[in-house]
Amino acid sequence: MEFSRKSQVFETLISAIFLLELLRPNVAEFRAVGLATSTITFPALNCRKHSAVLTDFGGIGDGKTSNTKAFEAAIMNLSQVAPDGGAQLIVPPGKWLTGSFNLTSHFTLFVHKDAVILGSQDESEWPPVALLPSYGRGRDAPSGRLSSLIFGTNLTDVVITGNPKTHLASQAFNHVGGLIIWLVTQGNNGTIDGQGSYWWKLFRDNKMTVTRPYMIEIMYSKHVQISNLTLVNSPSWNVHPIYSSDIIVQHLTVFAPVDSPNTDGIDPDSCTNTRIEDSFVVSGDDCIAVKSGWDEYGIKFNMPTKQLVIRRFACISPSSATIALGSEMSGGIEDVRVEDVTAINTESGVRIKTGVGRGAYVKDVYVRNMTLNTMKYVFWMTGDYGSHPDAEFDQNAFPVIKGINYRDIVADNVTQSAQLDGIGKHPFTDIFISNVNIKLAAKPKGVQWNCSDVQGVTNRVSPEPCNLLPRKEIDCPFAKDRLPIEDVQLKTCSISGNV
Repeated sequence: MEFSRKSQVFETLISAIFLLELLRPNVAEFRAVGLATSTITFPALNCRKHSAVLTDFGGIGDGKTSNTKAFEAAIMNLSQVAPDGGAQLIVPPGKWLTGSFNLTSHFTLFVHKDAVILGSQDESEWPPVALLPSYGRGRDAPSGRLSSLIFGTNLTDVVITGNPKTHLASQAFNHVGGLIIWLVTQGNNGTIDGQGSYWWKLFRDNKMTVTRPYMIEIMYSKHVQISNLTLVNSPSWNVHPIYSSDIIVQHLTVFAPVDSPNTDGIDPDSCTNTRIEDSFVVSGDDCIAVKSGWDEYGIKFNMPTKQLVIRRFACISPSSATIALGSEMSGGIEDVRVEDVTAINTESGVRIKTGVGRGAYVKDVYVRNMTLNTMKYVFWMTGDYGSHPDAEFDQNAFPVIKGINYRDIVADNVTQSAQLDGIGKHPFTDIFISNVNIKLAAKPKGVQWNCSDVQGVTNRVSPEPCNLLPRKEIDCPFAKDRLPIEDVQLKTCSISGNV
């Protein structure tokens, strides 16, 4: 009876997702007909002195006409005045078809709640960009990669945002029913639709000669905000800040079919001082994937992801992780704080993915207050992940995995409590798990804790953990200090006029 009730709740959640997305285009078309003068307030790192609307530069929001040149002209024009108090570009109600375009510094891209940015399916509108030095090759193909739909490099003070939600249920991340309430509030956000089905088919048919574009990629930048948007159908990864610092990602809703390839939600990559919060991802891959480079290229580039906080986050991903650390972690991952996370019908909670050749480390990871329902695994660590850029990886580059802390986790309808596989002669150490209650599915695995080459202790954990994690009277630690990004306060900014 209990499982049946939760299945009905889950079906209601999925129905809410589909309903929201079916309604969104109709709402945009209706409201674009007659615009009213109004004032919109929204939170941002900085407010802007100068403002323009995409239609000022020839934009046509009919969903058919390419607006790539309009975006380029608007941003080039605004970049001239941005040093004088900042500039913002407003994407008004309508459907705005475009290829890749680049942002500028001291700049806000504001997507109105009744606007939809549509990614072009004309490959000529996606220019090539240089390979990432910490990866050495493309992820889909070795020879190159395409620019992201929204792209920026060497920027300072850049905001990509939209209308804030009208309300957010405080209990939204505490139980399944609250998650539905939280989802419904997302209907107030502007939408970026990557129209990824075109790219997914090319990938599945093995016809990609370069790496697919991402939805949003910001490189070598600082003071970045991505917020209050709905992202759907990305060609590949959705949000990819890389080689950057001082980043806030909040109030995002990310949708992709659960069988879509590599549609990661949010991927902080070789980034420092990052805050991800109040967001919801439905994905065909990891909802969040923390990265820092791939094998010998990441080791050489040597830029870790560190000082990362993830909180009030929800995920659905039947074939992947709620939060993955790796597998591309060759620059190192450290000082990660995760709390107040909900996952439903997802393969695993926080997963560590690594292998011989990755080198570097994953250390000082703190996780607490997770609520999980219908999971294959609660705990999953993989020391033989494989997937190398080439045959030149160092077979003596062994990753160090230590200081991994999990506490206060409740999970229901679980197939297997833990699959923990370290690396022979290089075990994963200092694993601490406390106050965990796991209820099993109707047909669970016979061995609930399958462990090899790991070392640590547990306390108040059910079902009983493996012998490599003996019981000890401990309470797992959680970082007590605050990261600098946690104290960054956003300003209240406004847009007035026919928006």
